[in-house]
Order: sequence, then structure tokens, then C-alpha cells
Amino acid sequence: MIPRRWTEKWGAFWELTKPGISMMVLVSTSIGYYLGSKSIGVSDGGLFLLLLAGSALSAAGVATLNEYIERHIDGRMRRTQRRPLPSGRLTAREALLFGTVVSVAGIGLLTLFVHPGTGLLALITLLTYIFVYTPLKRYTTWNTIVGAIPGALPPLGGWMAATGGLAPGAWALFTILFAWQIPHFLAIATIYRDDYRRGGLLMLPAVDDGERATAWHIVLFSLLTLGGSLAPALLNLTGAAYLLGALALGIMFLGYSVAAARDQAAGPARRLMFASIIYLPALLAVMVADLEIFG
Repeated sequence: MIPRRWTEKWGAFWELTKPGISMMVLVSTSIGYYLGSKSIGVSDGGLFLLLLAGSALSAAGVATLNEYIERHIDGRMRRTQRRPLPSGRLTAREALLFGTVVSVAGIGLLTLFVHPGTGLLALITLLTYIFVYTPLKRYTTWNTIVGAIPGALPPLGGWMAATGGLAPGAWALFTILFAWQIPHFLAIATIYRDDYRRGGLLMLPAVDDGERATAWHIVLFSLLTLGGSLAPALLNLTGAAYLLGALALGIMFLGYSVAAARDQAAGPARRLMFASIIYLPALLAVMVADLEIFG
């Protein structure tokens, strides 16, 4: 029987990897591989499993190193003070070692056994997220847009694994992921703006006179999300069913965005956050359904 303290320790390591975000990385990587393989008519199940394994390790490492760097900030914020490091369930040394090992393992696996370009994209994701986006949160409100870049790279890695290169379809997926993140994270920042102030993080909703800029960012990037979502159909990667589904989902998402931009209270922001969580998986599901049923 495994001692309880060890099960609690491993549970803390698991929490450190931010499983929800890591799962979204795997979903977006998978759709990149799926759409890329459809574009060339070739798919390799073994390669796909290696891609998922490497991507999971890499995403877990990025999340862990982010929490290591921000452990003192997390301790000042009510939303994050129960995370493994500020709560004392793990030491900073344990987190640094774990994050480094799984990052190196993930990037190495992708580079050696999937595709060097996919490994390079995973390395760029780690470097930009940890050494650019994470520190920028303390200095400029532009951090959200900068952080959306590494957040949109996973589908490029999946496409690269499937095809050995990048094509307009891959960049269409990048655009969707990049634009979608802005209203999603601004909704979260609006809900927890007081917490971000306590943490000293410069999120648009948490700074003085940031309401107008927040509203514009939410609406403009929701429009970009809608436009980007139509690109796979315009590139003939998907069909009419996807086009109609993407249009309907995009209009729905835009409606919640406009409501949250007009009234930046917690209620509309929370509804936008939930709408964004539903929107992306629904869009990707419509894409797969279109190709599998009508493709």
C-alpha cells in the first residue's frame, strides 16, 4: 500500500502541471496533426502517440516552471494561494527539478522521434512563455497578447509532425487559437481583477483607466476569432457544414464578448469565460465532424 503522504505528494505534482491547460494543449496539437494529415492523405498512429506523449511532457514542464517562477505572486493572490508551492505542499527545489526534467524529456522526445521542427516549436513555446510572457506580466498590459503567441503554437507543432512543414491551414489554426485567448483571458482578468492587483500583475482590467482598452480588445479579438475560424473552409480544408457551424459559434461568442465589453462586471465576464470554454472545443468538434461525415 502506498503511504498517504506519497499519494498527496504525487497529487501535488499533478496539480502543478495545470491539467486543464495541458489537456487543451493536447487537443489543439491533435487538431493540428489531424488537419495536417487530412491535407496530405497520410496518417501514422504511432507517430501521433509519440506526439501526444512529447507534447504532454512539454506542456507539463512549462506549467510547472511558470508556477515555480510565480510562486511568491501566487501566494499573494486568493485564487492561487492554495497551489502546491505557496501552500507548502511542494518545495521550490522539487518543482524546479520536476519542471526541468519533464520539459527536457518532452522536447527531446519530440525532436528525436517526431520531427525536429515540432521539437523546435515546443522549445520556442517554453522560452517565450517562461522568459518573455511570465516576467512581462509585472511590467506591461501587453503581456496578454505576447502570451497568446506561445499559447497558439501547439497546432503548428501537430501540423509539422503530420506533414513535415507548415501551410496556410496551420496558420489558420494558429490565428484561431491566438485570437480566442485574448477575450478568454481578459474575461478571467475581469473576474479576478482585485486578485491581480494584489499580485502586482498588470492585466488590462486591473489597471487604472483600463476599461476602454479592455472593451476594445475583447471585441476586436472576438471578431478576429470569427474571421480566423472561417479560414479552414475558405482554404478548402473543410466544407460547408463547418463553415455554417463556425459562423454560428463565432456569432454566439461575439455576442457574449460585446455584452462583457459593455458591462465589465463579474457577471458578464463570467458568462464570456464559460462561453469561450465551450466555443473552442465545439468549433474543433464541428471541424472533425465535417471532415469525417461530409469529407
